[in-house]
Amino acid sequence: MTRQEKNSFISDLAERLSKSEVVYLTDIAGLNAEDTSKLRRLCFQRDVQLQVVKNTLLRKAMERVEGREYGELSTVLVGNTGLMISEVGNAPAKLIKDFRKKVAVPLLKGAYIQESVYVGDNNLDALVALKSKDELIGEIIGLLQSPAKNVISGLKSGGGTLAGIVKTLQERES
Repeated sequence: MTRQEKNSFISDLAERLSKSEVVYLTDIAGLNAEDTSKLRRLCFQRDVQLQVVKNTLLRKAMERVEGREYGELSTVLVGNTGLMISEVGNAPAKLIKDFRKKVAVPLLKGAYIQESVYVGDNNLDALVALKSKDELIGEIIGLLQSPAKNVISGLKSGGGTLAGIVKTLQERES
């Protein structure tokens, strides 16, 4: 790769990183060709972009992204590195966890999710448990609707009882 090609690659990668709020770095060493194909296919199905990158080029691309602090992620850029980019914060973590049921890799080196940095494979379970924006909105709407539904159902059921009580009291007075 010539110097000009490297600069072009770094610029393109920096642009992709600047547009992405969810970036995972994985160690994919030890995957054979068949397993690598399966991983790429699974990434495609779950709308996760997977790219194997050179560590020095990725480090330089991360440095070029303005307004973004990747913290300790540059320290994990050793060995084979697979870059996973997604729109959903927990999608790559779920994908890694599902794939590791059959194969021991990929290992999570680190992740950058909306200004938060996670380093190490021990954070995988925490990242799987992260809720996506749509899941959080759904939960909030459910919580907001719950009290209103309880009040309405209470009024409907109590309305018949209340009317019965009023009618009984009215008949008693007559």
